[in-house]
Amino acid sequence: MTVYLDHAAATPLRPEARDAWVTAAAAVGNASSVHGHGQAARRVLEEAREALAEAVDCDPIEVVFTSGGTESVNLALKGLWHSRPTGVDAVVLPDGEHHATLDTVAHLAAGGGAEVRPVPLDPAGTIVAPAFESALTDAAVATALVANNETGALNDVEVLAAAAARHRVALHLDAIAAFGSVDVSFRRLRGDADPGVGLCALSLSAHKVGGPAGIGALVVSRTARLAPQLHGGGHQRRLRAGSQDVAGAAAFAAAATTAVSDLARESARLTTLRDELIQGILAAVPDARLLGPPTRRLPGNAHIHFPGAPGETLLFLLDQRGISVSTGSACQAGVTEPSHVVLALGEDAVVAGQVLRMTLGHTSTSDDVAAVLATLPAEVARARAAFGGRGGTRS
Repeated sequence: MTVYLDHAAATPLRPEARDAWVTAAAAVGNASSVHGHGQAARRVLEEAREALAEAVDCDPIEVVFTSGGTESVNLALKGLWHSRPTGVDAVVLPDGEHHATLDTVAHLAAGGGAEVRPVPLDPAGTIVAPAFESALTDAAVATALVANNETGALNDVEVLAAAAARHRVALHLDAIAAFGSVDVSFRRLRGDADPGVGLCALSLSAHKVGGPAGIGALVVSRTARLAPQLHGGGHQRRLRAGSQDVAGAAAFAAAATTAVSDLARESARLTTLRDELIQGILAAVPDARLLGPPTRRLPGNAHIHFPGAPGETLLFLLDQRGISVSTGSACQAGVTEPSHVVLALGEDAVVAGQVLRMTLGHTSTSDDVAAVLATLPAEVARARAAFGGRGGTRS
């Protein structure tokens, strides 16, 4: 038996998405062409845009298809930054953000002179809202995760979005880890903010909700001032040039529609499985510790510290038993430095090297949880024995 508990990295392709992709990919025609074949492709593309807009609660014209979450984040942050008011340079950046955000902001600081204003996380891993609001004074752009991709901590983004609107700052929200797992409404979060301020952009990615890799979207409010980062055509409100991936868009829309239509039931199911997993681990490995908030977290996320057991070693041992888990963000795979998210919780580098992230999704079952609980204690003991209970990395 194999067990897949890395849905936060990529969740398996949904049948609805596969069928939509195959159907759309079998057709011929560029959606920008004016002949019949091109206009047929255009209809498929625009129907996908409408379906995704309904799933995220925005207007279809606000959906800009991209190549994935990383491009969406880059387009949002660079686009908002390069459209900022003259003389306003600060970017509000909470600790623990995804590296797509961290590295983009670092680029703006190094190449554009952005003043980076960090915002701390509380010990549970959520953004400290008063500190976030204080940092907004005379800022150009702010960004925040709806849910942390490692700990699963849910931020109070309604409060953050309202604060950005009050301070007349353009806000980007990264909903890549959250969309399809919790309710995400662009319309509600934007509210009645004035043009060009408050929530202006929201990032999404298909392979997090059961669509294919290589397709994502940035929801851009009608009134946002956002400079394009790709040039070469007037596609998608001139915000993102290039021939659009019709099949990918159709598959993304199908996956998103399915995920959102079943959201309440699936969230409750995964919360039950997650709690069984966490409680079972803490009972079987008494000194293990849950990181992140106990309840206000993504339904399928369990982020556990195993003292004395190096995370990479434990991941390898579990993989040998057919169980796939993670030590953190898949985008940092192969990087041995401690998780910046765990450090942002106030933990040290040793703890950051002894953490596993286990994430459940739409294919997860109680049998998966039972298999992990039956296997994990012995593998934790083996990992500890291999490193003399010290954890971390050998010197």
